[in-house]
Amino acid sequence: MAWINTLVFVVIGVVIGFVIARLTMRDNTQQKDLKKELEKSRYELEQYRQELVDHFAQSAELLDNISRDYSKLYQHMANTSAELMPNLPEQDNPFAKRISKLSEVTEETEDDQTPPRDYSDGASGLLKDKTETSKAS
Repeated sequence: MAWINTLVFVVIGVVIGFVIARLTMRDNTQQKDLKKELEKSRYELEQYRQELVDHFAQSAELLDNISRDYSKLYQHMANTSAELMPNLPEQDNPFAKRISKLSEVTEETEDDQTPPRDYSDGASGLLKDKTETSKAS
């Protein structure tokens, strides 16, 4: 009779263990699904950020091109107005007043052709806190 009780308790233990394992496995699969969804969202966010950076870089380049073209057009208009109307006093020439300012702007933009840095001056975010705490220890 003792071995029947032992066998019954073993069967009951196996059933209870199986039920507990199934209940915990559901949570585990749900966690895996949430983790996959989180990774997918992070990847999409990073792609969006990269597209945004590319968009702003291209926009800045286009604006720079427009600025240079506008300066060239203005310079052309000023030169041709001086050539076509050589006897026109400077106060009547609409381009004469602004031509000195334009040459200053074009000289400044030509000197500033250094590429932008892709890093910051110091540590930021999580690494900054860790380095400060490790130095204080």
